[in-house]
Amino acid sequence: MKLSVREKAAYGLGAVGKDMVYMLSSSYVLYYYQDLLKVNAIAMGAILLFARVFDAFNDPIMGVLVARTRTRWGKFRPWLFIGTLLNAVVLYFLFAAPPALDGGGLVAYAAIAYILWGVTYTMMDIPYWSMIPAFTESGKEREGLTTLARSCAGVGSAIVTIITMLSVQALGGDNELAGFGRFGLIIAVLFLLTITITCVFVREKSTVDVDAPSVGQMFRALVQNDQAMVVALTIVLINCSIYITSNLVIYFFKYDFGGAAWKDSYTLFNTFGGGIQILSMMLLFPLLRRFFSAVQVFYVALGMAIAGYASLLLLAFGTTMSSVVILFVPAFFIFGANGVLTVLTTVFLADTVDYGELKNHRRDESVIFSMQTFVVKLASGVAVMVASLCLHLFNLSKDTDAVGAVEGVARSSIVGLRMTMTVVPIGGLVLAILLFRRKFLLDEQKVREISEQLRAEHKNG
Repeated sequence: MKLSVREKAAYGLGAVGKDMVYMLSSSYVLYYYQDLLKVNAIAMGAILLFARVFDAFNDPIMGVLVARTRTRWGKFRPWLFIGTLLNAVVLYFLFAAPPALDGGGLVAYAAIAYILWGVTYTMMDIPYWSMIPAFTESGKEREGLTTLARSCAGVGSAIVTIITMLSVQALGGDNELAGFGRFGLIIAVLFLLTITITCVFVREKSTVDVDAPSVGQMFRALVQNDQAMVVALTIVLINCSIYITSNLVIYFFKYDFGGAAWKDSYTLFNTFGGGIQILSMMLLFPLLRRFFSAVQVFYVALGMAIAGYASLLLLAFGTTMSSVVILFVPAFFIFGANGVLTVLTTVFLADTVDYGELKNHRRDESVIFSMQTFVVKLASGVAVMVASLCLHLFNLSKDTDAVGAVEGVARSSIVGLRMTMTVVPIGGLVLAILLFRRKFLLDEQKVREISEQLRAEHKNG
């Protein structure tokens, strides 16, 4: 039975709210605590790395809990709603640190709040993406819904990327701390509303009834599903590369691009990039798929990203960057590639669910999709630590409200920032290409063969 427009819209709306929350946390928590609350850059990087890795190792366990769940509302929706409710509450407190705290107390607060945010986000993120194989058919329907969800997620990310600094200023005036707290509350409420709509209108149509795996069985299943492991490692390399840049771009505009109106330039850059990312998921990806296979489009997107970082490096060293418009060139390639890659990695991971069922004789949607959140958080943790080291080593941990900050930064610090934002990501993307090219087997023909074999097994069984 085909998915209805209402189901597609409800599922996509949930992705908007979900990624609004994720983007706010992943892109601004370092700025909030390190710049505004003056937590040491290395200490903040260590907190974020530990929190992401700790939470990442909890993700597969969450996958097991989802797989074992049996309720009248299904196994996905209860966790989806409860996790969203808890995460919305924690999100507010994450960006509403008590002003009286300082020193060790503030570090402890940041650590506890961020760990709780990650754990509660996992509670809803795993069941959200695990629903895809459970209520779609493999092939075009699954790819279409994944594209829609990733496009909507891109909309959520772009909205927060574009409006955060403007909203914080509007809500808090000169008091950025108050502005972040109020903005976090608004995003939390919107998050809860959008996921509630998803829970009401989207229901799993069918899922293979299997015994829930133990933790040991789960890890063995992940290791035995070699294609899921390849996709997971590829996601780590891609996301680590991209997240390094996303964590440092605000500092690039403050200390390198500079100017009294650096926040306006930063917002304009993100507005353009966010629009490109959305259009790439909605228009560029479908257009490329008309002429190329999914694997071929994947290589095209990786090439675009590398070209974007290379052009950013050339522009930074070869021009004065007098206008933000000149940075639209690398933004076009990087944001466009990111939009396509976010869709494709989810499609590839969904296909490994069928591959794992055929190979291991069990269908573990939640377990496999827990790997997605695991590796994304692992990559994010590594990236934020790299960004924090960059800020510390190149002496860029300064007061971001100072108009004259650019003049106070050494040339060597600017060079270090530029190289960290460009050369390191290029290296990660090249490694992703080499790994994927050597190890990934699930092209379109192979996916069709697996789907046919599974249908035959289900019919005979």
